[in-house]
Amino acid sequence: MTKSKIALNINLDTLGKFSGYAKLPYSVNRSAYGSLPIPVVSIRGGPGKTVLLLAGTHGDEFEGQVTLTKLAQELDAKDVSGQLIIVPMANYPAAKAGHRVSPIDQGNLNRLYPGDPNGSSSEMIAHFIETELMARADFVFDLHSGGASLNYLPATTSVMSAGSALAHERKAAMEALGAPYGLIFTSAPGAGSSSEAAARRGIPRLGTELGGRGWVHPVYSELCEVGVRRVLGRLGVIQASELPLAQPVTFLSVDRECFVYATAAGVFEGSVTLGAEVKQGDCAGKIYFPETPLRLPEAVHFAADGIVVCERAQAMCEIGDCLYHLGKPQ
Repeated sequence: MTKSKIALNINLDTLGKFSGYAKLPYSVNRSAYGSLPIPVVSIRGGPGKTVLLLAGTHGDEFEGQVTLTKLAQELDAKDVSGQLIIVPMANYPAAKAGHRVSPIDQGNLNRLYPGDPNGSSSEMIAHFIETELMARADFVFDLHSGGASLNYLPATTSVMSAGSALAHERKAAMEALGAPYGLIFTSAPGAGSSSEAAARRGIPRLGTELGGRGWVHPVYSELCEVGVRRVLGRLGVIQASELPLAQPVTFLSVDRECFVYATAAGVFEGSVTLGAEVKQGDCAGKIYFPETPLRLPEAVHFAADGIVVCERAQAMCEIGDCLYHLGKPQ
């Protein structure tokens, strides 16, 4: 396998706590031999499991970035049995810009695994994470939220097709984190996801969808921080016995029928709120056309029964924009 061209300036095999950068080659007019610094923290305290924690896969999702930054500051090697590899801005160009995708190559990191060591910047990052970081890991976190365009009920996520032998372990981790909902996607939201990458490595991966709207909700942020620590405690990497017990989780399945998309470009007015229970055929809302005021609004409808777990955070929409998605009770 071709080695990554991204160079890490800390040694992940060394005991202790170290902060450094994975240097992504970036040659531009102002810097012929330049690089972009992807922050990486290693906290290694001896024998035990290695956990890879990712945030900033999408740069407009901030809850995980804050959680991992706090975790990196608060834990020392003496607190860890095993190793934590913390990457709070996984797609650094996207996270630096506060954009879902990289402004350099428009790359969506969670659609590009296993990546390409000779590809675009985002493809190089995907390749580095899978071959250099996941290759060391026994467990992977990939912390997400709805970003600027969506807003979620607080939920953990897992993909049914990503390593069925690991399904029990992933579900137990979802229960340990303790978000009110556990979303089981019947297939990966898109080819090239971190779920598929972890499955190729034979390790469990736990995701989250905690809020959104391009900001950090204090309640969801606390849930994320405490929940991540509970899972690390369950894995035996840190002591977490003092933390409050997780609340029961409602597991929901998510398939293609669960998504509602805009059928026209205009201004969307939703008819339901997060957490609402809806039936197939119910009106999800209407799209209005202020540019042509006498044009009647266009209604959109739900294609399945379920609970509204995600809503669009922006009123303006274009054809194909996701407006809602549901979870189906299992």
